[in-house]
Amino acid sequence: MKHRNDSKAAAGPSQRQLRVGEEIRHVLSDILMRTEFHDPILAREHLTVSEVRMSPDLKHALVFATVLGQKDIRPLLPALKRVAPYLRAQMAPRLGLRVAPELKFVADEALDEATRINKLLHSPEVTRDLGPDKKD
Repeated sequence: MKHRNDSKAAAGPSQRQLRVGEEIRHVLSDILMRTEFHDPILAREHLTVSEVRMSPDLKHALVFATVLGQKDIRPLLPALKRVAPYLRAQMAPRLGLRVAPELKFVADEALDEATRINKLLHSPEVTRDLGPDKKD
């Protein structure tokens, strides 16, 4: 038996989820750019929010973050977790939502994955398999 909400979950995020996620991304980027938090570990880093995925009820936000300069953000995730309540409080008045979502920061590995695939595609083995007439 299929439920009515099953098709919505399979269809992906709603327009509202996408819109709120994008608004949160902008607000967080602005706060992080101005280093409005007082954490010495984060103050010296240039953080970027690449994507925010919202839960269907808009109470939880999964924040994909990176550090400019190809540095690993994983060591900074505990510091971001510590400042998340402060960031949430700073976001609340700017969003106009009834409830500001809880923030969970994760490393954005999309650039790392793209770099890995690019290196793989330009490896000698793949170049050899493409042959002389199929190269860039």
